Amino acid sequence: MSIYDYITFTDIITSKTDWLWYPYIPKGKVTIIMGDPGEGKTTLALNIAASVSNGKPFWGGEDRVPADVIYQTAEDGLSDTIKPRLEAANADCSRIHTINELDRGFELTDERLPDVIQELGAELVIIDPIQAFLGPKVDMNRANEIRPYMSYLAGIANQYNCAVVLIGHLNKNTGAKAAYRAIGSIDITAAARSVLIVAKDKGAPENRVVAHIKSSLAPQGKTVAFELGDNSGFAYKGEYKADIDDLLLGIASGREKVSDRAREMILKFMPDSESEVPAAQVIEAASNEGISPDTLGCVKRAMGIGSKKRDGVWYWRYNSKNERLKE
Repeated sequence: MSIYDYITFTDIITSKTDWLWYPYIPKGKVTIIMGDPGEGKTTLALNIAASVSNGKPFWGGEDRVPADVIYQTAEDGLSDTIKPRLEAANADCSRIHTINELDRGFELTDERLPDVIQELGAELVIIDPIQAFLGPKVDMNRANEIRPYMSYLAGIANQYNCAVVLIGHLNKNTGAKAAYRAIGSIDITAAARSVLIVAKDKGAPENRVVAHIKSSLAPQGKTVAFELGDNSGFAYKGEYKADIDDLLLGIASGREKVSDRAREMILKFMPDSESEVPAAQVIEAASNEGISPDTLGCVKRAMGIGSKKRDGVWYWRYNSKNERLKE
């Protein structure tokens, strides 16, 4: 008999993933919903909570057995904001709960969380926003500090087969791809099995687009949208043609992907690795085609093109392995 403690995979029983909302929110795992303030991520989360509580189908799904939800929020009032929104979504408010913070604040590693999940048999936990519940001494940009929190939540989700949904803001790196806009350490999104981004379509501001940018347990879901109007409230619109990277740059949907046009524009001026061109020529040509400097710069960096000043003029040229050009 071995003195070491290990598990042989023949002793592990194969299991399948349960889903709260296929393929976007798995049960027993951590999901992240990100977006800029006011873009609709909390409204989306509350409508999901309402669907779980009343058992009604959510976005093309089937009726489900009603289940309990735990909702922790630090940004909105429970009585004047959260409950009215839940009522508007036809939630069964007797099945939606929050851990009392009047005498003691709530943190992500709070030992009350698994106890309440177990007592209620909760199928969904929503924490909105994640950074509000880390505690004052935790720097969410440091992997060694955030990792224990994410491991704790992942363990709870797995133990109780409960979906844990974390709401987060986007960082200010507006030129980056959607996958790199998560706030804080990369360990936050690395621990999640599914990541969604909610963004407003500037061409149709009543429409909020939901893009699935990470999916570890199923094929990536199609981009969908919901309408959020002053009079109409929340309404699901189904599949939606939009590019999330363009939306995050403030580019409206319904047009040819602007980043693709920017790449084609650059290749006209710089067809091979030896190409060099005055930056002003490309920028002016792109502007005439309605391509913004932000979009052009983002595509330029992705193509491995740097900038170098010579005789008072900035030139673009492809970076080489032996030379680092100033961006």
